[in-house]
Amino acid sequence: MSVTDYTIKHFIVHSLNFNPSSSFAISQKIPSSFSFPDLFKPLRNWLDNQEIRNEALAHRLCRLIPSQCPFARDINLFGRVILSIPPLCKLNPLYEELMNLRFRALCYLAEEIGEDISQYC
Repeated sequence: MSVTDYTIKHFIVHSLNFNPSSSFAISQKIPSSFSFPDLFKPLRNWLDNQEIRNEALAHRLCRLIPSQCPFARDINLFGRVILSIPPLCKLNPLYEELMNLRFRALCYLAEEIGEDISQYC
């Protein structure tokens, strides 16, 4: 289950005012066969089908796509948290595809070109 699916399902469940004593169940509000359309699917497929055949492109991808998920931050004011920023990988619906693209670029540089990729790790 991807982060997007997990977030959407939890958002819907928590946005409903579910009362356990009520006879109106959640399954009546949301049909089990209902699914949200994946608006990013064409872009995901495009990213997954990209082949790395150019050394300059592989270097550029390895420089632009970070190797780790950027960390979360809490913004404090007078000792109280006023804003909490989640890890950016949880906000990016294409995170997994970008990591796969970066990995393919690293593999191309290491296996096809024979370069040392330790600078990108």
